[in-house]
Amino acid sequence: MSDYVIMTDSSCDLPKDYIEEHGLDVLDLFYNLDGVIYDGDNQMEIGEFYKKMREGSMPTTMAVNPEDVAAAMKKHLEEGKDILFIGFSSGLSASCQNERIAAEEMREVFPDRKIVVVDSLCASMGQGLLVHRALKLQAEGKSLEENEKWLEEHKLNLCHQFTVDDLHHLHRGGRVSKATAVLGTLINVKPVLHVDDEGKLVSLCNVRGRKKSIQALVANMEKTIGGFEDDNEDIFISHGDCLEDAKYLAKLIEEKFGPKNFTYSYVGAVIGSHSGPGTLALFYLGNKR
Repeated sequence: MSDYVIMTDSSCDLPKDYIEEHGLDVLDLFYNLDGVIYDGDNQMEIGEFYKKMREGSMPTTMAVNPEDVAAAMKKHLEEGKDILFIGFSSGLSASCQNERIAAEEMREVFPDRKIVVVDSLCASMGQGLLVHRALKLQAEGKSLEENEKWLEEHKLNLCHQFTVDDLHHLHRGGRVSKATAVLGTLINVKPVLHVDDEGKLVSLCNVRGRKKSIQALVANMEKTIGGFEDDNEDIFISHGDCLEDAKYLAKLIEEKFGPKNFTYSYVGAVIGSHSGPGTLALFYLGNKR
């Protein structure tokens, strides 16, 4: 069995301590805030990022750079290791395509090594939960080929349920119309959205009020979890600087499904640029997205 490493990009939104504990190689996507570009070498504290957004700053984002991906891959390949790369949804970013470009370039340089890029069709900690599962399979002794097979067979079982607090950020990203954003804000409408089988962001329903929108996440989980209820010991929750809401969501899940291991993390700056402060997202395995 070949030795292989698991790589991913920063849209996975995994906590820093998790990344360090697992020695995970994470490639940075970039964002521009107030004319300054932030990347792996120049980072803003995430709480400060959301503070600036609340004050009116409007960040923009950039896909991962193929040259950076190739350079990171090369280090592992030179050590004689194969690579399993789990990328940000192609339905939301050009990053996965750039990662595949880098992989193709490295295959020419290292023809004896195996490089696999999996389009996760996931975002935020949905991608993170898929990476988590891959790391567990690797720890169990599964080969790269076995791991890739599981990921491809189960990535559409990775459910994303989320809500946002401010419709104007979704309008900026073209997800809702300006009229919907203005009217929805006036009457306190909170959208509930998910990532579909094409890895794209789509709306599921609208509810009135924040509390009901959080309850709707759990209701949708109940509808979609199906035969995976016993395979969801680990539940991931990401938030746009609203940890108390994340804990309330976890409380509702435990009341419905029993004790779980919850991993919390911020919605990172790249995805948070489009969803805004107050985003709350839930990730688990289910029969369907």
